[in-house]
Amino acid sequence: MNNLAILWPREERPLHHPTPFGRDVHAGLRAGAKAIPAKYFYDSHGSELFEQICRLPEYYPTRTERKILLDNAAEIAAIIGADVEVVEFGAGAAEKVRLLLDALPRPAGYLPIDISGPHLTAAVAPLASRYPDVTIRVVAGDFTQALPLPAPLPQARCRVGFFPGSTIGNFTPDEALAFLRNAATMLRSSTASGAGLLIGVDLVKDPAVLHAAYNDSAGVTAAFNLNLLQRINRELNGDFDLGSFDHYAFYQPDQHRIEMHLVSRHAQVVTVCDQRYSFAAGESIHTENSYKYTPAGFRQLAEKAGFRPAAMWTDEDSLFSLHWLALPDA
Repeated sequence: MNNLAILWPREERPLHHPTPFGRDVHAGLRAGAKAIPAKYFYDSHGSELFEQICRLPEYYPTRTERKILLDNAAEIAAIIGADVEVVEFGAGAAEKVRLLLDALPRPAGYLPIDISGPHLTAAVAPLASRYPDVTIRVVAGDFTQALPLPAPLPQARCRVGFFPGSTIGNFTPDEALAFLRNAATMLRSSTASGAGLLIGVDLVKDPAVLHAAYNDSAGVTAAFNLNLLQRINRELNGDFDLGSFDHYAFYQPDQHRIEMHLVSRHAQVVTVCDQRYSFAAGESIHTENSYKYTPAGFRQLAEKAGFRPAAMWTDEDSLFSLHWLALPDA
């Protein structure tokens, strides 16, 4: 697998050294309205649970986006062109990128980024033999922050971003704008033309469809949400009783977003790294937002970030959308 390189694995620091996870958990539990960033769902077990969610019958985004990719692969490949390095933000299981790499003429490289380094490495390893002529460089890191990338491949004409799954919906509008601007900076790596971002965006729809997707009958999404507390227990010496918290997800129509919370069943005190946090009965930890967009609303956001919306594909029921955002030449 000489075409596969692992770059910048995340440093595992001892418990007594502060980590971004620890700092954010303590800050979130001290806040008046308790909250923990959704990016911390994705330890190894959380990533596995999310893969299970993507296969659930109620969870439409994955299969719908996959069908959009398959149905429009030739047109997407013609727009992107040959000899590009694909940069995938939040690569996870690295499954959808296969559809893109299969369609592209002569892809030069693949640079997946994900916060869960071990999970990403295991997911990407099979791609090295599947695409022997594609240089694969794995970056373990937080793509929501300023993250230095390796120099562009000399054989690559330009860099093209890939951000499937509607992860953009986990960001507030201000955070989404910041991400898009940061992505534009990372992708505009040379004066070559053709750079851009292929991004999946969930659309505004019937709230009943959304409720079912985030409250599946098998309870996998609940387990995914509660796994965040298990991670705190394991990595930060916490003593959360998972049976004392309930998964709660609902749609906020005025903000076009799903909210996910962990709700305390009763008054209790929890300890994390020797810090004690009190919960009233019914008090929650806000763990995730999932914003839904109208096509026009998302295109306006992309333009504000410096992209030029150039193409959009959707399914016949308008549940989900895939956008090609071009970067104007430098």
